[in-house]
Amino acid sequence: MSKEEEGKEKVVTMEAATASVAVNGGGGAGGEEESAEIAGVMEAAAAEGVRALHARVEAEWGPVLQSACQTAAARALWARAVRDPAVHGVMIAVRTLWFDARVGAAVAQLGGAAQVVLLGAGMDARAYRLSCLKECTVFELDFPELLVMKSELLHEAMSSANNQKLTMMAKSLIRVPADIRDGDWMTKLQSYGYAPERNTIWVLEGLLYYLHNVHAMQVLETIAACSASVHTVLLADFMNKNAVSLSRAMYHFYHDNPDLLLPSIGFSQVTLSQIGDPQAHFGLLSHPQNLFDKLRRLPRSVETNPEDGTPCCRLYLVEASVFPDDHTTKQGK
Repeated sequence: MSKEEEGKEKVVTMEAATASVAVNGGGGAGGEEESAEIAGVMEAAAAEGVRALHARVEAEWGPVLQSACQTAAARALWARAVRDPAVHGVMIAVRTLWFDARVGAAVAQLGGAAQVVLLGAGMDARAYRLSCLKECTVFELDFPELLVMKSELLHEAMSSANNQKLTMMAKSLIRVPADIRDGDWMTKLQSYGYAPERNTIWVLEGLLYYLHNVHAMQVLETIAACSASVHTVLLADFMNKNAVSLSRAMYHFYHDNPDLLLPSIGFSQVTLSQIGDPQAHFGLLSHPQNLFDKLRRLPRSVETNPEDGTPCCRLYLVEASVFPDDHTTKQGK
């Protein structure tokens, strides 16, 4: 196995804490001992109960709900249970590590005791494996039936894990059953304890492009609107137009310039990365001719690769902040 393959194996296995014991020590890249331990747990988790839940997802869920299972956590679980051949996708591995790193940096920036809201949380496992969340309240908001499935997966996996205990890294975890496409999702979030007056980190991983434009913009504008008096960090990934065109039935919202969009609705200090950039590499893209490096060397305005005529399909990893001083400055101008 190459170093690149080992790195991808490690990150998807570590993210699989949703369906196994949590990793003591946090972060997305633990030591060899941790990786081996969790790999063993995941082997044990390949039980009939997990296979049955996977079959239910395949048979009963539509594409939007199924998309929640296309995360490193869920795909690592499915790989152990049903041998998903796509589990080692480097894009998902890098995306997972980028969000891990930025969540950790944001927690440190906001003083350690921030709220962390995972919109469209799916099978996200960060509350169980990131030690940086030890003083944070984590909210997971997603479809009610998905959150029920997640609880059942945890139960089945732990039942197969030789009595190992599931460790919560976050101070607390609150699951919020809601459809983000409904206009009242923020009201529901507040009814479960979210406090708009507290510093907040919003995590929108693998979410926006599954929404139609009206819903995606409503989500972003709602977050911006409730950030007027508190420190807020937004972490999200965006597809460009070419990437969305890969599956018009699945993907809808796109933006070719999210670093211009977000300031227009109230965010500031926007940082954009592409997979392969120094902030989104993590040693997993060692081959000098890898596709991601080729793509990021082309200007973002280029829509067609001049080498082979293929569309330039891009995934943007974006961090944006809102601080109270930002609003004061804007009002004073």
